[in-house]
Amino acid sequence: NKTHLVSLTASFTITEEEKTKISYSHAIHASGFFIAFFVSLVLTCAGFFIVYRTQILEWSFCSKNQEILHELSQNHKLEHSQFNSGDLFSEDIIMNDQVIDILSFEESGNMLQALEDLEVASLTRADADLEAYRMQICKEVIAMMMKNMVLSHSLFPHVEKRMSSVFKKQFLAMEKEIQEEYERKMVALTAECNLETRKKMEAQHQKARNANEEAEELMKKMNESPAVEYRSLLDRLHRLEQDHLKRFLLVKQEEYFAKAYRQLAVTQRKELHNIFFTQIINAAFKAELKMEAAKTLVEDYSTIQGDIEELMDFLQASKKYYLNRRFAYRKYIISKIHLRDSQASALINAAATQISSLINKMERAGHLPESHLGMLLDRAEAEINSVKHKFNHDLKQEKQKLRQKLVTKRRREMLQKKEHWKEQLSLGDPFRTTKEITYYLSNWKNLLSDHTTEFEELTEKLDNEASEELKELLFSLTEKAVEELKRVQCGVFVQELVKLNVPKMFLLEAVEEHKKEMVVKHVERDKSMAAEELLQLTRQKLSQELETSILEQKKLRSWEQSVFMQLLSLPLSLSEEELLRMRQELHCCFSQVDNSLAWPKIRARTLLQVFEVERRDTELLKVDQNLAMSNKQQHSKTKKPGSRNRNKIDILKKSLQDKILIYEDSVKDESFNKVKHELMLEKERQLRDLENKLGEYIASLAFQKAVKKSKILELYTAIVSIQALLFEQLSTSKTLSKLECIQILEAHNPETEELDRKLEYEMLHKESVQQQQHLMSRQRWAPDGLGLSSEAVEMNADRQVTVLLRQAMNKCRRYINLHQQSLRDEQWNCAVLEDLLENIEMDAFLALYSQ
Repeated sequence: NKTHLVSLTASFTITEEEKTKISYSHAIHASGFFIAFFVSLVLTCAGFFIVYRTQILEWSFCSKNQEILHELSQNHKLEHSQFNSGDLFSEDIIMNDQVIDILSFEESGNMLQALEDLEVASLTRADADLEAYRMQICKEVIAMMMKNMVLSHSLFPHVEKRMSSVFKKQFLAMEKEIQEEYERKMVALTAECNLETRKKMEAQHQKARNANEEAEELMKKMNESPAVEYRSLLDRLHRLEQDHLKRFLLVKQEEYFAKAYRQLAVTQRKELHNIFFTQIINAAFKAELKMEAAKTLVEDYSTIQGDIEELMDFLQASKKYYLNRRFAYRKYIISKIHLRDSQASALINAAATQISSLINKMERAGHLPESHLGMLLDRAEAEINSVKHKFNHDLKQEKQKLRQKLVTKRRREMLQKKEHWKEQLSLGDPFRTTKEITYYLSNWKNLLSDHTTEFEELTEKLDNEASEELKELLFSLTEKAVEELKRVQCGVFVQELVKLNVPKMFLLEAVEEHKKEMVVKHVERDKSMAAEELLQLTRQKLSQELETSILEQKKLRSWEQSVFMQLLSLPLSLSEEELLRMRQELHCCFSQVDNSLAWPKIRARTLLQVFEVERRDTELLKVDQNLAMSNKQQHSKTKKPGSRNRNKIDILKKSLQDKILIYEDSVKDESFNKVKHELMLEKERQLRDLENKLGEYIASLAFQKAVKKSKILELYTAIVSIQALLFEQLSTSKTLSKLECIQILEAHNPETEELDRKLEYEMLHKESVQQQQHLMSRQRWAPDGLGLSSEAVEMNADRQVTVLLRQAMNKCRRYINLHQQSLRDEQWNCAVLEDLLENIEMDAFLALYSQ
């Protein structure tokens, strides 16, 4: 069930030189035919197999052993796509199998890197799950809002039924289109990444071949020992270069896929908002929904979307906290595994050393002839190697058995948790039919929070049990190995030394001294305590980061509201439809300011690789410059050719060693700081771009209005000019007298006065409507009692003021929200009134001058 990316490159050339002798033997012809047919069949099948495997490439962020893998999985079906309502446990179970592999079989130096890759895969899976929940909640909320409109008699039942049907169809079409786009992007990106990988790796291999050819020419002129050492350094450098290039390509391609996924997720959110607003505007245009009801529905939708964003912010922050906590604990387990491995190795080495130490001690004391020393030491080394080999073989075999046991146990317990989760969801079905959307969201929050907590507790328990099982296995086999070495020491070499007339009492004293070596356990305990303290500090830091993240997101959401208020406060004249479109654009922009779980981590990994590549390139350039300068100085000195070659090889070896140190050097703190700074700048740029995009949308609306007004003014100017010329011509030609011209102009005065009356009536009507709305809002506030309850006042006489303050703070937010809502309504109405007055003036003007 694992899915990796494997880059398969087959580059081979078959060259054959032969001399053909014509033969008329039919047996040879037949055998040649069958051999050729068989080879062709095998090659054709291999070709079809490669093509088939290439067609079913599926992308996964998980990587192992720092290889750029493109492994194909026929079991990774379409229904497990990240844009379908995925099973929460399907990927988690697979990834929990992988953590057993990391703890059991990964090399110590690669454990943290493999764990980090697994962390990215888990964050990506969590993003997909949260996105599926977001879509499900949004669609169910829209359905509930439509039903509530029917219950409030703002929408006819048959209209609600038709609109709900349209919503379902369009949501299904949207999901299908997003799914198809996702598949197209994955195929295109996979092909592009494979091509990039092949080009980069071929260039690297060519570079290595050129360097090897130069080395071969140089080694012909030097002795064997320096040549072997130089070649060893060169091969080591090439391996490091290839490993770092593979890692860089992996992280870069990981970013490509993450960016594509994020873009599609944002597109899906935008499309959902577009579907909702389009249907509401169409219903209002067809008079199936009154404009006031549409306005109320959109206002409620905006409020609920704010609640949904707040819910998703909390769930994202909570999920990030638990995942970081999970991987911090796994790092702690890995540190304990390293300590156990080092302790086990130290115990075995100490027991092994005691054998040779015993032999040498007897020789130094003069109890062992020197002629027997070499033979006994060789035999001791053979016995020790045999015990160590058996220990490694048994450890590997037992780990294989233990892995199967642990995986089976984890899957069983996680499947039980999955069934429990399904039961909770089925019990939670009634809250999806509730009329109260706030209650619905609250239930979702509690359900998902509880489930996340339970699942992480189960994961931590299973990780700890796996660690303890591995610990018992390691120390059990270590104890056996140590006992075996003691048996070899006491049962073989002590007896052998006794046969060689070594004093038995002296031997027993030496053996007793060896039994007192227990320092390793104390060192391991101290280090383990330090690791536990580090784990506790990490968990405290994660808790603080959780609170900070939630507060920052709340500030970001309040910034959204302030931006919207600023837009409404602009001196704009917008129609109801234009205001609805503006609200739609607002939701589309601000639906992407959430904190993605995987993207910041993946982007940070990419930036870190980029900065490290830049640093290494700079340092490698300095090494090459120093090498060129040294060669130049060496060439200018007059020495013998042999001496010159020796000096040249020494310089080249020093250059290779410097380059190897550069590649093996750890990541600098400076690079980490640059990554943090760059991520902050990118976040600021994103918010600025969103704000600018909204500004551009509003500017385009204002520009369209200005263009329309300018055209009307041009028309007005032209008509007035033509009218003046007409009257002047009529007056000059004596067709009409001046008095008749004045009478014609005055005949239009009643129409102008009617226009003034219309404008005044509309303004008065809007003012009365606003006053009624203001009065209704005040009445809506009053029953809830924004003041304090009498119980609190009576209680205050006996107890502290805390209850009063708590009630006041609870009502403060609601009061602010109501006040902001009232202000938004007033600004909305002002913009609509301005647009209405402008339209009345233009209609009257066109009617007046069409004559």
